[in-house]
Amino acid sequence: MSWMPHLIVAPIILPLFTAALMMLLGEKHRSLRARINIISSMLGLAIACYLMWWVQDQGQAGSIGVYLPGNWQVPFGIVLVVDRLSALMLVLTGIVGVCALLFAMARWDRAGASFHALFQIQLMGLYGAFLTADLFNLFVFFEVLLAASYGLMLHGSGKARVSAGLHYIAINLLASSLFLIGAAMIYGVTGTLNMADLALKIPLVPEADRGLLHAGAAILAAAFLAKAGMWPLNFWLVPAYSAVSAPVAALFAIMTKVGFYTLLRLWTLMFSGQAGASAHFGGQWLIYGGLATIAVAAVCILAAQRLERMASLSILISAGILLAAIGFGQSGLIAAALFYLVSSTLALSALFLLAELIERSRSANEIPLEYDAEPLPAAVEALHPPKGINLDDEQKAVVGQVIPWTMAFLGLSFIACALLIIGMPPLSGFIGKLNLIAALFNPQGLGVASEQTLSASAWAYLALLILSGLASLIALARVGMQRFWTPHERPSPLLRLNECVPIMVLLGLCVLLAMRAEPLLRYTADTAAMLDDPKQYVMTVLGAQPVPGPTTASLEGEP
Repeated sequence: MSWMPHLIVAPIILPLFTAALMMLLGEKHRSLRARINIISSMLGLAIACYLMWWVQDQGQAGSIGVYLPGNWQVPFGIVLVVDRLSALMLVLTGIVGVCALLFAMARWDRAGASFHALFQIQLMGLYGAFLTADLFNLFVFFEVLLAASYGLMLHGSGKARVSAGLHYIAINLLASSLFLIGAAMIYGVTGTLNMADLALKIPLVPEADRGLLHAGAAILAAAFLAKAGMWPLNFWLVPAYSAVSAPVAALFAIMTKVGFYTLLRLWTLMFSGQAGASAHFGGQWLIYGGLATIAVAAVCILAAQRLERMASLSILISAGILLAAIGFGQSGLIAAALFYLVSSTLALSALFLLAELIERSRSANEIPLEYDAEPLPAAVEALHPPKGINLDDEQKAVVGQVIPWTMAFLGLSFIACALLIIGMPPLSGFIGKLNLIAALFNPQGLGVASEQTLSASAWAYLALLILSGLASLIALARVGMQRFWTPHERPSPLLRLNECVPIMVLLGLCVLLAMRAEPLLRYTADTAAMLDDPKQYVMTVLGAQPVPGPTTASLEGEP
């Protein structure tokens, strides 16, 4: 289909134009901006799903799509690429984005200025980071998503958000500086920033320049590892994610995966088994850093008291599990890690949304069933909405309708989130961790005899997988007893339907993954196989040809 390559750029162009349109509308027409936002986000998700179907349906021969926005010859111009890995991340971003937006439309989108425009710019940056095929434009999209996240971080005001936001901005500016330094050093050695071209150039780097190449790669990796949440570069993450509003925290759950995605993409291209003397460079550091991240986060989660901090620490545990899986360099382990990534991201996004509703239920007995107090000024009420009170489109406090069995919904949703994060049956978190353990013991896959013995780092990884789940079990069980089992005389919390639907969708997808795990496992296995042998990716990207322009003869009207 001739129009198919143009669809690759649609996930970037769509939110860009949507954000521009909402900025033109200004701060008026709140309902219209919300509708435009949700329609655009759903359309972006539909495009991502189609791209995912396309790369899977075309088979091995045509499973990579390349688009040249500037119509320049590769590797000199901008290149956008969709393959199995990027398509998976696009769909996951779209799902989390739509669910977070639905939740925000209950009240959070009116707690500050330009929420909808910032939300679309954030989606644009995420989609662009997953689609770009060169380091320079990866930096551009990194800055786009970070600029939007600064605004979303401070959305809703409050001392805690401002304090955490300043640390968040400072750390990310430092990471951006490291990104530029590392990319400049790699360009100085190889003469290219195109990822596919780097895969060909790195084996040819002279031995005298290899130390400079490795130094540049290490500096570049430090920027990605800070974003991915590796210890000790992750000290900013828990305070920041715990302070933001619930829908923003749910969207931020996918942002740590940008660091993981970038490391996986670059490591499998630049330092694959075909990289000569640079093969598997940094793998041991990824393993040790991932193990340290799991251990520290598991200890911290035992001391956490607030559900938001537990969700943030659970992000760090999942980050450690994913980063260590890259370092082992085993195709089966990466396939299992990708399945675990999908399950954990959906579960953690649901937990961030659920945390606000549970905290609201704790204070429900302090809120009268009718709001008879003197009305607050609209600006103050927008920034500091009373707990348990929903806001209508005119910024007036209204009492939400009590949903029957509200506490049952919150309790069952909390149990489902806990089972997913811990990795207990029967939900998809268990399947993800089980496949990680199976891949450790048998790298060649089920049904293939393996005489390979586990290394000390593999045993440590196995132990931490189990112990981190146990730590999460203790922490979540404690907070569950405090929130649900401790007797309190209080009315049901006041919730809106669009606060509950996103949680049900995210958890419902995790249930579907548990019931129909085989298609996604097969997809992630194919993805890991392509990453393990990047030849198809490299040849497809470098073989992309610009569209021929009009000739001089045709411009002059000659036949």
